Amino acid sequence: MKGRIRLLLADDHPVVRDGLRGMLSSEPDVEVVGEAANGEELLRLVERIQADVALVDLRMPVMDGVTAIGLIRERRPEMGVLVLTTYDTDADIRRAVEAGATGYILKDAPRDELYRAIRATAEGQSHLSPAVAARLMHRVREPGEEALSGREIEVLNLVAQGMANKEIARKLHLSEATVKTHLIHVFAKLGAADRTHAVTLAAQRGIIRLEG
Repeated sequence: MKGRIRLLLADDHPVVRDGLRGMLSSEPDVEVVGEAANGEELLRLVERIQADVALVDLRMPVMDGVTAIGLIRERRPEMGVLVLTTYDTDADIRRAVEAGATGYILKDAPRDELYRAIRATAEGQSHLSPAVAARLMHRVREPGEEALSGREIEVLNLVAQGMANKEIARKLHLSEATVKTHLIHVFAKLGAADRTHAVTLAAQRGIIRLEG
């Protein structure tokens, strides 16, 4: 992505927003262009301000993060939505991903991980915190849980070939949002944090074969 990443912050705690804004201001390629204390305020910002990424907490008053994420995906499908929260239960993660979140990390993550996640989201990629990926991996490994679907393997094979989400969407006649959702499910099932990690793990387990 060229230029600065225009970011919206949504968290009901002013101290958290102040801390994030101060921390992110040290990054030359990130600019906080709006702040919201709840989901309704975030949606108003999304309508008024052209932004690349929304950094969203899950538990907020008036309108929670999950509801806001779903509405953002309807109104601005090109915008990346990265969840930053203290909540890591299976239900929280699943609801956020199903609503359309393109990434999910925890507030105790190292700041370098947050920076990587923001940049990945701005590039249209997905990112799961290693702790979140590990939790989901444990869940999908329980008896009766399914492995990667045929479509998920198809998407991952194209990732391994170096294709971007837009190219994969065009080739498979899918929307970019659908490709991102498939990748989030792949990350969860493999316990991967990002695209490269997912390809490596899938190759090691014989799910896909790498050329060359």
